[in-house]
Amino acid sequence: MAERGPAALPLPQLRARLREARAGRHALQPPGLAQPLRDAVLGSAEGSVRPPSPGSHANALLRTEAEMFEKWYHKMEPSGPSLQLLTEMQDATPELMQTRGRYKSKLHGAMDYFVGLTVEQKCELAERELAEMKDEIERMKEDSEQTLQNLEAVIEEADVWWTDVKKAMNDFEKDIISTISSKKGSIIASEKLLRYMEEKNRQRDLLREKLRLKNYLLKGYKKKLQQQLRQKEQMGETLCEVRLQELQVRNAQYQEQIDEKNQELLQLKLTSGKTVQVFNFYNRKLQDAMETSTSLMKDISQRKELLEKIEREAAVVEEQRAEAESVNRQLRKQLSDYSVPHVLSYVQKKMAITELKNNLKGWERKVAVAKMSMQSYRRAWNQVKMSANEH
Repeated sequence: MAERGPAALPLPQLRARLREARAGRHALQPPGLAQPLRDAVLGSAEGSVRPPSPGSHANALLRTEAEMFEKWYHKMEPSGPSLQLLTEMQDATPELMQTRGRYKSKLHGAMDYFVGLTVEQKCELAERELAEMKDEIERMKEDSEQTLQNLEAVIEEADVWWTDVKKAMNDFEKDIISTISSKKGSIIASEKLLRYMEEKNRQRDLLREKLRLKNYLLKGYKKKLQQQLRQKEQMGETLCEVRLQELQVRNAQYQEQIDEKNQELLQLKLTSGKTVQVFNFYNRKLQDAMETSTSLMKDISQRKELLEKIEREAAVVEEQRAEAESVNRQLRKQLSDYSVPHVLSYVQKKMAITELKNNLKGWERKVAVAKMSMQSYRRAWNQVKMSANEH
């Protein structure tokens, strides 16, 4: 199965791989020179178990030396006479290679003369190979260090981004999801969601403007540095090796300071995130307290209105009570002043009332008879009028 790239790995596995790479970058050795040493070490370590084969160490050294010389041979162009002659000899036809006698001896002499290397030349080649290996190792170290720094920066950015994402998720769940899950929170949740999206858009616009200004300033600083570099190149100033080392030392110091500042910035970001969380918590508590205060104020106003209504009703009841007391006093006064009439006068008045009632009934009968007579007279009169109109 294909190996997954660093970008596709999770953060814990990526951190573990970075630690392994950092631990193993100091153990880099030249591949051509480390093999015979490894063979020698393995041979000495396995000597207690099995006897070493004769000449294995010497063969490994000779193999390494041959690889080194072959490498240098491929690097050099065949421009010299010795290399041209060696190339012609290697490219010769089989008929020429089968020639005997003095030609063969001359060719062997030429090969011995042109191909052979002295000990000093071999040492020089070995030193050059070692220097190139060291330079290559340094370049590999620098590249790996740069790669590690880039990956660490990516991991740090991913951690900060993930922290912001988790905080935003928690805020969204607390502010919006909890309100939506309640029975009477649909309208409030929609308003909160709109405010939440507006706030996020505003923060994104502010961050974009901030990054744009920072990018503009960095571009200006880059142009300034490029202009200074062009001026120095025009003036013929070159950085010597001592100056370069000094700049490298300063660069390392500045890099350490930048790392420290980045750590401080990360701590400040974490502290700011915690502070924002605490602020949001107390802000929500304040909003709850304001809502409770609003409901209590409404309740107080309703109770005040009810109290005023009760006071008005109590005043009306008090007035009615006063009127009832006055009527009661009058009735008591009348009751105290009341005197019972004699029995004879009562009987007489009763008889008078009965007589009046009988008279009233008689008059009512007379009125009814008069009404009936009037109706008959009216009908007769109408008939007379109708007959008069006909004639």
